[in-house]
Amino acid sequence: MQKIRKNDIVQIIKGKDKGKQGKVISILAGGERALIEGLNLFKKHKRQSSQNQKGGIISIEMPVSVANLMVFCKHCSKPTRIGAMMLKDGTKSRFCKACKEAL
Repeated sequence: MQKIRKNDIVQIIKGKDKGKQGKVISILAGGERALIEGLNLFKKHKRQSSQNQKGGIISIEMPVSVANLMVFCKHCSKPTRIGAMMLKDGTKSRFCKACKEAL
């Protein structure tokens, strides 16, 4: 079970964007890296082409290692570790280890 999933609100705990929060756009192959909306931006030089009429320098999001992310809990308003538990109906659910609330 992956601890960080698409559409989770996460906080970066290491690197140039340390302390910033964002929404997970996607998890890349293997589940080791994630794209975060509006964070870890890098400049890319694009050449003018027939499809892309405008060339120039654009900002794109680059993947971040999931080891440098923590899920942000809405209930306790801080980044937290995630646990997994089995519910009565046999499904797995993620919960915040600090406040024990389901995510």
